[in-house]
Amino acid sequence: MNATTLPSPLPDSPFSSSYAEARDKFLAAAQGRGAELDSHLHPLTGFHGEPLAMDVACLGDASSPRALLLSSACHGIEGYCGSGVQVALLNDAERCRRYAASGIAIYLVHAINPHGFSFGRRVTEDNVDLNRNTQDFTAPLPENPGYDELAALLVPDTWPPSAANEAAIADFIERRGLAAYQAAVSGGQYRHPEGLFFGGHAPTWSQRRMREFLRAHREVWRHLGWIDFHTGLGPNGHGERICANRDDAAALARTRAWWGEGVTSIYDGSSSSAPLTGLLWLTVQQECPDTQYTGMALEYGTEPVPAVIDALRASSWLGVHPDAPPALQASIRAQVRRAFYTETEAWREAIVRQGLAAIDEAICALQVA
Repeated sequence: MNATTLPSPLPDSPFSSSYAEARDKFLAAAQGRGAELDSHLHPLTGFHGEPLAMDVACLGDASSPRALLLSSACHGIEGYCGSGVQVALLNDAERCRRYAASGIAIYLVHAINPHGFSFGRRVTEDNVDLNRNTQDFTAPLPENPGYDELAALLVPDTWPPSAANEAAIADFIERRGLAAYQAAVSGGQYRHPEGLFFGGHAPTWSQRRMREFLRAHREVWRHLGWIDFHTGLGPNGHGERICANRDDAAALARTRAWWGEGVTSIYDGSSSSAPLTGLLWLTVQQECPDTQYTGMALEYGTEPVPAVIDALRASSWLGVHPDAPPALQASIRAQVRRAFYTETEAWREAIVRQGLAAIDEAICALQVA
């Protein structure tokens, strides 16, 4: 099935076919629920010339010391998933009524990285992976010798890659293993601005906006939960619950108390994710040091890791070859979309079911925090 024949969501579906549609659905649902709205407009426009923004909707009592943060599109194109869960929640009147009675403030942050969402890319407008961008840029940045070795192969001069290029990558995987390849590629790198998983040389617009949002609430929040919705790792449709906290036994135990013993960790090898640097949730502990924070990345599977990495290679190549033939551009964009958004009703239903269940568990945990 090619990109032109993929089934579109039904008109009343919480999912969307574009960033602009997703934003319209989110704003309409938030307004219909009587949520307090705050929009942070991006300085650039979208793929179709539409305005871009990080929109924040608040349900419940904004003065509550207990809050739950639900965010989408940290990685741009992954926003199709997170936005769908956010809109599904807002459209669920009974669930919203129960949440309002809990006394917990719920903040839905729609499209942290709106530029990537609109342009169908995982990265920000400056090719930065937002989830590798939380660094002290006045200090030496992390090294990634594995990526340095692969850099020229990952973003070759031509696309599709040559047979020699593919053979060289296959040789790396054979010698080092697929896990080492995934770690080298995805762990984060700071030397190759046109490459994959580039962490940047300064805080991005999206990181700065998130810090402003967190600072505005740090005197109020005493307990904060955060579910950040992602796609691209694991079995198709399965939501892996990954602890989003420091390498700390107490934090991991608390996260598992909230969301179950199945919560994985990037630090002990139990997660499908490699160890990463510069993660966005670090901003919580930096901006809200007096808040007890419990966070989870809910990572939904789409395609096998090699296919996802190949899609990101193609996306990075297109980023430095904007004059590529239109047919090749369209093919690459469709490839990237498939890698992060499985456009079937079965996948969408699984995403919403697991997402709402995780939100329910977080509300229960916050009530007794």
